[in-house]
Order: sequence, then structure tokens, then C-alpha cells
Amino acid sequence: MGWKEAAEPYLTRMPTVSRPEGHVPFKRKLAWTGFILVVYFFLTNVSIWGLGAGASDLYGQFRSLLAGGQGSLLQLGIGPIVTASIVLQLLGGANLLGLDTNDPRDQAIYQGLQKFLVLVMICLTGLPLVFLGGFLPADTALAASLGVGTLGVKWLIFAQIFIGGVLILYMDEVVSKWGVGSGIGLFIIAGVSQSLVGGLLYWGGGTGEMGVFPYWINVLLGNISGVTLSSVVFNSTVGLLPIFTTLLIYAIVVYAESVRVEIPLSHARVKGARGRFPVKLIYASVLPMILVRALQANIQFVGRILKSWLGTGMPTWLGQYTTDMQVTGGLFYYLAPIHSPSDWMWWTSGASGAEPWQILLRVSADLTFMVIGGAIFAIFWVETADMGPESTAKQIQNSGMQIPGFRQNVGVIEKVMERYIPQVTVIGGALVGLLAVLANMMGTIGGVSGTGLLLTISITYKLYEEIAEEQLMEMHPMMRQMFN
Repeated sequence: MGWKEAAEPYLTRMPTVSRPEGHVPFKRKLAWTGFILVVYFFLTNVSIWGLGAGASDLYGQFRSLLAGGQGSLLQLGIGPIVTASIVLQLLGGANLLGLDTNDPRDQAIYQGLQKFLVLVMICLTGLPLVFLGGFLPADTALAASLGVGTLGVKWLIFAQIFIGGVLILYMDEVVSKWGVGSGIGLFIIAGVSQSLVGGLLYWGGGTGEMGVFPYWINVLLGNISGVTLSSVVFNSTVGLLPIFTTLLIYAIVVYAESVRVEIPLSHARVKGARGRFPVKLIYASVLPMILVRALQANIQFVGRILKSWLGTGMPTWLGQYTTDMQVTGGLFYYLAPIHSPSDWMWWTSGASGAEPWQILLRVSADLTFMVIGGAIFAIFWVETADMGPESTAKQIQNSGMQIPGFRQNVGVIEKVMERYIPQVTVIGGALVGLLAVLANMMGTIGGVSGTGLLLTISITYKLYEEIAEEQLMEMHPMMRQMFN
């Protein structure tokens, strides 16, 4: 008996959100999407009951990307879902699962396996947060009043984190089946947009806490003393450089989304019916970058857990940390991504205290990791999302379309697709990885990560396209039947 036969009775019984039996009207899709978005913001503002003072964010700069809320029910955000996707993509890429996602039986097993892995990742991530290192300390006064001890309160904290992880899993499924786009994309847009709006409008108490508009208004009015050319240009959140970088990244992503190779198509039976199959430069979308950055976040997660566990016994070659758990040396330092200009501009005030050669080595490692990782995960994404040459050829064949000048045969169409899709996938994945690192190095408005900014712009652009497509289908129901 294979693993599929043994696991099928359990995996196929995992709770799931039922698919709509027929067409879901566009207004209802928008309603479901808006409802889940409101629930998401509500849960990120529900604090964990029993949490004591001194809690620290283990994810740090990855927080906006993982779409969660520090100290809230959504403490883990989409981290477990993304980590489970990484494991599944690696197993699927190595053909270790033996599942055919076109087979309804294997598809049900795959979806159940994905949910099971998410639950496992919630435990593997949440348990160290609560029970190791004091990242989420228990309220000792509450423990004494309840008479359950500190350990009992910690289990209550973990239970809340676990429930939040399960909720975001099924919220993502509701959006994917009943709403517009995907839940993961929606949550990333919500988190990053919140940071961007705060980075533009927040009127804080100091120059480092102000948004862009309040900062520049105060600079022009002369309310801020000690303003220098360096502070005006290189300030990591409100300076000219992050403003220029944010606008530049926006323009590049929108332009890259419009760059495409269009393969002409014609209908085999309806004379004069023609179309085009677009192979975009960012063919795999920007979503594989979530997997790459999540892998980096998990590496840093392991480093901080080891430091909290070993303390002073941790080898210096492996990692050196400050009292607030910021890595300053060792292997985990070189594997840490660049988050802001101060991480590598050693000639400016407030920059990293590392030697220039160490900083350059870290920048090189981050670039290599993101460019190569972006290309590899883009390939995995295309294959698992049925966007590869073989799957695309079958879709074109099933729709009744063909490539003019070629025989109406799946194998022939697949060979034509192989001229474009693999090359464009690798180039697009590497390009997105490069842009993510450069955006982090230059800084962005609100201090959002370069990857988060890329994802927000790209996902918003795709949501716009999907909404336009949905509206077109509503006006012309025959097109919905044609394109299934």
C-alpha cells in the first residue's frame, strides 16, 4: 500500500470550503472579498489574551510581507501557508509526491496534504515563539490569579495563535473560491498598503516617525533643525531616495506587466474568430518572491531561536546578536537580507557597524539568493499552477483554438510554447528578485520591504485585470461559456 492509499482517508476528510456550484455574480465576489478583508483587519487588532510585557517581534522586517500583526491573533500571518507551499513545491518538483493534480482524487489528496502541512507549520512556528526565548512571554500576574501557572498561560497563548493560523488558512480559501483573487495576495496588499499610507500621512513626534508629507511640510516651514543634505536624501523612509525608489519600482513593475510575447491563435471551427495567448515578461507573477523571502525569514527564525536557546554558548561563527536579537555577525548575518540603506551604506551616519568587506559579502549573498531563488521558485510555480508548456497546450487545445500555420495537435502546440515559457519564466523570476533587493537597498516609503512593494503593485495590477475580466463576463455571458 502506497502513501496515497494510507493517507487518503484522513487527508480527504480535512475541513474545506465548498466550491460554488455555479457562476458567482461579480457583486457577490466583491462582497465576500470585502467581508474577509474586514475580518482580517479586525483579527490583526485583537490582542493575544495573557500576553505579558516585553514581547518582541521575531520576524522583524519580514512582518509586512507575512501579513500578520505582532501580538495579535494573526501573529503568524501567512507564514505557515507559505512555508507549507515551499515544502510542497520542493516535493512536487522532485516528483516525490506522485500526484496528478488533473485527477480529482489526487487533487483532493493534494489539498488535504497542504492543509495538514499548514497545521504542522503553525505548530513548528508557534511553539518556539511561546516556549523558547521569551518572544511571547506570559503574564505572570494573570497566571497567579488563574492558578494555572506560567506554563498554563503559555498554552493559552499558543492556542490563540493556533486558532489565528487556522482562521487565516480558511479565510484565504474563501477568497480563492468565492471572492476576487487570492486571500494571500489580499492580505499582503492590506498590510503593505497600511504601512504605505502611514508612511505618507503619519504625523509623529519626531522626524524619524513622521510620514513623507508631514516631514517635508515641517522641513519647508523650518520646524526641523539640523537638516542636512544627507538626511534629506538618504533618510530610509521619508528622504528623496526612498520616494524616488518607490515611484521607480511602481513604473518598472507596471511596464514589466505590459511587456509580453503574444502568440496568435485562431478558432478551429469558427472562421474569423482569433485571439492571442500572452506570455508576459513576469510570467510566473511576483508571488514566487513570497516563497523566497519566506525561506530567508525561516532561516533567520532558526538563528534567533538558536540564540535564545544556546545563549552565550552559541558559536560566534554561526551568529552574533545584540540584546534586542539583531544579528551583527556570523553565518546568519551573511544570510540576512538587506532591509534598508543603513544596512549597507557604511559611509552614512547610523549605518551598520560591520566592515565594508563584510557588508559587500552580505549584499552579494542576498543578490545571489534572490536572483537564483526567484528563477527556481518561478519554475516550480509555473509547473504547480498548470502554467507550463504542456498544461498550456492542453488548455488551448480544449478551448478549440489552434496556432495558425501549425497542426491542431497538443504536442505541436507544446513545442511552440517551449520556445517561450521556460525562458521567460527564468528571466522574469530573476528580474523580480533583482528588483526586490534593489528596492530594499534604496529604501521605500513607510519602510515597507522591497518585496512587499513589488507584491502589492503586481497583485493590485492583476486584481485590476481580473475585475475587468469579471465585468466583461458579466456583460457578455457567452464569453464565460467560451472560456469556461
